[in-house]
Amino acid sequence: MKTTLIIGAGGVSRVVVHKCVQNADVFGRIVLASRTIARCDLIKSDLPDADIVTKSVDADNTEELIKLIKEVNADIVINVALPYQDLTIMDACIATKTAYLDTANYEHPDEAKFEYKLQWERDVAFKKAGIMGVLGSGFDPGATNVFCAYAAKHYFDEIHTIDILDCNAGDHGYAFATNFNPEINLREVSSKGRYWENGEWIETEPMEIMQVWDYPEVGSKDSYLLYHEELESLVKNIKGLKRIRFFMTFGQSYLTHMKCLENVGMLGIKEVEHKGMKIVPMEFLKTLLPDPASLGPRTTGKTNIGVLVEGIKDGKKRKIYIYQVKDHEECFAETNSQGVSYSTGVPAMIGAKLMLQGKWSGEGVFNLEQLDPDPFMDEMNTQGLPWQIKEMEV
Repeated sequence: MKTTLIIGAGGVSRVVVHKCVQNADVFGRIVLASRTIARCDLIKSDLPDADIVTKSVDADNTEELIKLIKEVNADIVINVALPYQDLTIMDACIATKTAYLDTANYEHPDEAKFEYKLQWERDVAFKKAGIMGVLGSGFDPGATNVFCAYAAKHYFDEIHTIDILDCNAGDHGYAFATNFNPEINLREVSSKGRYWENGEWIETEPMEIMQVWDYPEVGSKDSYLLYHEELESLVKNIKGLKRIRFFMTFGQSYLTHMKCLENVGMLGIKEVEHKGMKIVPMEFLKTLLPDPASLGPRTTGKTNIGVLVEGIKDGKKRKIYIYQVKDHEECFAETNSQGVSYSTGVPAMIGAKLMLQGKWSGEGVFNLEQLDPDPFMDEMNTQGLPWQIKEMEV
């Protein structure tokens, strides 16, 4: 029987655990580990009849991780901990020759920057260990990368432009809250934007570029250009690309709150002196905001995430829109989590399932667009994330 080790115990982890249990014939025994074992036990309590073992581990400590992987004899590690911990978990997988998958690329805890560089540098070590590492198997990055690969395989001879379009039209009732880890979310949104065009990266001020997009089943929403990690790998792996951008929706209330917090220094990631103690403003803010894992019972509305792809097929211009719509309340009914966690956790399970089944295989470190998109797209349709394709006017 297989053993699946899941590291992290937030909202995404809860979805991954639920979906792995639904596919227990592939995943076998589930070991759920986090620094705070009580959070693991809470997730386990959702599924009292499942084969789940909980453990405590410090994911910043490679030696602790190595010890745990060996102790439970893991066949695969699904990393849904913080992006700051990607490298220590990857190194533990290299040392134990264990397959690895995550949902978000590495972020340095002391710098508002995320990139694949340090993870890609481990490709040689993964090859030497004879194991597969899959990076960014969430929704964006993740399913959006697969959408692009699917378009390239089935709909285009050349892809020229890609716009990734991410809409969360959910309402949780709070004046201000983030749908995933506040430190990660707010660092991402408040950073300068960036997109790739004609062979170079172009930087923009935060929220400088906005377009209105009509999202099916949601409606027209203001969508702001951000830099997002999948752009980095897609530029590298989608040949012939001339431009790629990422847009995400934000309401005016969210943007106003965020700007006020930024203006008074609450989004700072450097230590400051407070009453004789050192604190990091962003970490303090995180303690004041609602835990994203608690938003599920009160969130209504839908998410719509997709890719708009334009290029050439059989000598003619073509444009298609591949997208997925999910209802927050449906997600909670199935997994006790809201739609943002659901749409990240299900692709993580799918990627790991394909690895364990041998449908995705190889040695080294891979982004999803480098792998066969067809089995992933098939699994999305049966695992709760059915997608649609629309032909668009060129």
